[in-house]
Formats: sequence, structure tokens, C-alpha cells
Amino acid sequence: MGAFLDKPKMEKHNAHGEGNSLTYGLSSMQGWRVEMEDAHTAVIGLPHGLDPWSFFAVYDGHAGSQVAKYCCEHLLEHITSNPDFQSALDPEPNVESVKTGIRTGFLQIDEHMRTISEKKHGVDRSGSTAVGVMISPGHVYFINCGDSRGLLSRGGAVHFFTQDHKPSNPLEKERIQNAGGSVMIQRVNGSLAVSRALGDFDYKCVHGKGPTEQLVSPEPEVYAIERSEAEDEFIVLACDGIWDVMANEELCDFVRSRLEVTDDLERVCNEVVDTCLYKGSRDNMSVVLICFPGAPKVNPEAVKREAELDKYLENRVEEIIKNQGEEVVPDLVHVMRTLASESIPNLPPGGELASKRSVVEAVYNKLNPYRSDDTDILFFRGFS
Repeated sequence: MGAFLDKPKMEKHNAHGEGNSLTYGLSSMQGWRVEMEDAHTAVIGLPHGLDPWSFFAVYDGHAGSQVAKYCCEHLLEHITSNPDFQSALDPEPNVESVKTGIRTGFLQIDEHMRTISEKKHGVDRSGSTAVGVMISPGHVYFINCGDSRGLLSRGGAVHFFTQDHKPSNPLEKERIQNAGGSVMIQRVNGSLAVSRALGDFDYKCVHGKGPTEQLVSPEPEVYAIERSEAEDEFIVLACDGIWDVMANEELCDFVRSRLEVTDDLERVCNEVVDTCLYKGSRDNMSVVLICFPGAPKVNPEAVKREAELDKYLENRVEEIIKNQGEEVVPDLVHVMRTLASESIPNLPPGGELASKRSVVEAVYNKLNPYRSDDTDILFFRGFS
């Protein structure tokens, strides 16, 4: 299957934490890809006297995981230690100067990685997107370089989301062409699907052009949003393996519905990646969920509806299987397609039936204990 496995790897890496009036959870899954190239950062309480500040980021690597891994370990230090960022904090944080300091950190780490790579007598060809947030007591700084995405839910709706850096974007395309490149099949020189990234040094060697004028730029877009204690709910950071199959509003609605039935943020993130896998995502998947004090709380009525929905699905799966008779046990694809053709009340918004696949599968396995591993493969190929 080329760059894909015969069966997705569904084991997850999880983490969670709290501090600075924030709680967070994260989940990452290799999925169908041969290698896991995503990485992430979650730090509450930053160095250099920035204890009330926090930093979270997701890195989506390509052509290898080296750049993503290096950035998850070192990008924050490059941001917080550079003179532009340090001067932005004296005596009080200056928003525009903080944004400048963040950009400087990106340019510094990119040049540093290039130097390391050249010293190893061979340029590392991997690259990585980066999407993150730096949260201060007064502002949320969204940081984006590439096509991973972050969004802020405020007052029950999507309030803000970052813009993907795609080669087909007019401003990105203009820079690429000015550097002597072209955009073919919506890719840089017909190859790379993002127009900004860290690493990717094969696309950063045009003589006479600065680092932000190359075919691929390491410069992030940085947005400063003033915090609203009364309305801010949560932030989602995710790689394109999530956004490929869920729109901003869908993911926002799905997360909100999950927060009404559990306060376990790792579980919410796991449900996001599982749902995206079942919706057809073929990429690595990583998601970080950061909740403010105003995030939705567990609602007893929502918990009750969820339990009733699960019970309904369990009973319905039994009916579908029994209606086939004893001689023929329908495969999981048939069961899911039958359910998909029906009007089922109270399915999670944004996730819909795909988010309940685990419930359906549990009943199916119970009634069909001798199923082979091929059943899973047929399900993914037939229903996603």
C-alpha cells in the first residue's frame, strides 16, 4: 500500500495536566501511515520567569520525523530566550513585540536545524508544520506555520481559527513564483503540499532570497486574541489528519458535546482521533484540547441521553444480526451501513454515527466471537 499500512495502528499516546487555570488533554495515533511523524508540546509555566504563561503545540512531520521531534523539544526555548521576545516583556508584555519574538524564535530554530544538518554531511530532507498557542494572563497568541490548525471556542461557537498555508493561496503562490518556483497540482513544484514549514531545506536554497522569501517559508503567522474570562471555552490544536475529515464547526460541536458527558480530556481527545479514523482519515492524527474555566461542564441530562443512545445502538445491532438468520452473520460493514440509513436520535453532533463505532463493534464482537482480523480491514475499506 505504499506509504500506508494494511491495517491502521490504533494505539494512542495520551497525556494530561493542569495549571494556570487551564486543563489539557492530548491524544496521538499513527493510523494508516507507515511511520508516526507527529509530535507535540505541552508546558504549563514557562521558563525565564513566565510562570503564569503556558505553551502548547502540534507538529506534523513529513518526509521523516526528525524536524517535528526537534521542534517539540527545542522550539519553546528558541522563542522564550531570544532577545526580541525577552525585550517584549520588559517591563510589561507588549503584544506586538511578543508576536515579533515568536516569529524570531521560528526563524532561529530553522536556521539552527539547517546548521546541524549540514554538519552531519547531508541535509535532512524532513520538514514539519507547527500550530501552537502561547497563553498569557491577558492574551492567547495563536501561532501557525503550515496546514495544521488551531481554533478557539468562545460563547458556544467557533470564535477564531488559523488559516492554512497552502501553495494555492494567492500570497503564498506569489512568493513561490518570485523565488523561481511553481505551483502544480496545488503543490510547491508539484511536490510539497504546504507553503510554510520548518525544515524542508531543499526548498530553502534560492540565492539572493531571505528565509521568508524562499519557496517554503519558516515564518509563522501570529495572532493575538484578548482573553475573555466569561466566554472563552476551549482551544483545539490538531494536525491535518483531523481537519481532513472534520470542519471547524463540526469538531467544535463534537468536542462541546463530549465535554457535557465527561471531564476526562484524554478520553475526549481519543474520541476525536477514533472518530476521524472512522470518517476516513488516512494520516497520522494528533489533537490537543485546552480548556478554560468557562468550558462546558458535565451535564446529567446529556449523560442520560448518551447512555440511552448507547443502549439503543446495542439493541439495534442485535436486531440487525438476528434478522439475518442463524446461517449468515452480516459483516460489520453491513451493520454500519444499515444504521447509517436510519434516523437515529441524539447522535453526537459533528461525530454522528462514526463516533459510535466502538459501541457498535463491541456488540458485534460479542455476538460474533469467531470473526477474523480481516473483518476490521474490510470495515475500514468498505465504510470509511
